[in-house]
Amino acid sequence: MTDKEQLYFIEQRKTGPQEKDLPVYAKLMKSKEGVFEGVSFIRSKDKASTMSLAEAQQAVAWAKAKKPLAKMYETKIIPVE
Repeated sequence: MTDKEQLYFIEQRKTGPQEKDLPVYAKLMKSKEGVFEGVSFIRSKDKASTMSLAEAQQAVAWAKAKKPLAKMYETKIIPVE
């Protein structure tokens, strides 16, 4: 077993039964210095950001505070395999 840090990505799905059940994934926005600035959600899992657990928790908290429609989504932090 290695000491490699586990990486995660964030997945969101709409909670309403009438909605298409297509997930969206988080893409982190960082400054040139690497400082977290926000998160956007995209359809492509391949282009989604992988992050540490602390970064993932920060991104979820930011989205819940700054994105008014966040309450319409179920958010999961999923380990990268």
